Amino acid sequence: MLDTVREIETPEGVSLRLRAAGAFGRAQAWLLDTLLRAVVFFVGLGIFSALGRGGVGLGLLLLFVLMWVYNVICEVWFHGQTIGKRALGLRVVNADGTPITLLPSVVRNLLRVVDALPGIYGVGLIMSIIDPSARRIGDIVAGTMVIHAEELPAGSRVPVAPALPLPLPLDQDEQAALIEFAERSSQLTPQRQEELANILYPLTGREGSAAIVQITAYANGLLGRP
Repeated sequence: MLDTVREIETPEGVSLRLRAAGAFGRAQAWLLDTLLRAVVFFVGLGIFSALGRGGVGLGLLLLFVLMWVYNVICEVWFHGQTIGKRALGLRVVNADGTPITLLPSVVRNLLRVVDALPGIYGVGLIMSIIDPSARRIGDIVAGTMVIHAEELPAGSRVPVAPALPLPLPLDQDEQAALIEFAERSSQLTPQRQEELANILYPLTGREGSAAIVQITAYANGLLGRP
């Protein structure tokens, strides 16, 4: 399947564009991860073999970690990227473009046993070709998708914070500008952040760092976050 752009609209009317990764790129990332885990396993097994029966138990524990824990840790704590996905420029996110969290990651990885049937990810490959967003069964059930990391959707870098509704209506361009400020403010000096945030005093009713916090809360609201 060719990579496709999916446009998602939040309940507040903000459009997010996600370029879904096709089956070929995902297969390459999976192969890299599989080779890496195999190398780590056999190196670890060689070390543990010197420990006798205790080493066998450690080897089985290492296999469990590599097969089941590795993906979840990478997806939740390393911005949705395993080493293979990072090498291919891919990232796992929730279907609405927000960062993946623990439960969706666990679900999508548990269902790998279904996607892997009848061997070498046969079911997963067929589903990723059929599905418009190149999702396997695990992604469909978990509500996740794999996208190109270099093309993150607008708002994906907005710090997660308790959301607040806008006190007055804004048009889509104004909403997009507010989200862009929240997304990029961390790249600015504190003085520049406050200078720009103070311009929005009629909207926030606050100044300085308090205005920045308020804008971030509005941005989370526009992105449909709780």
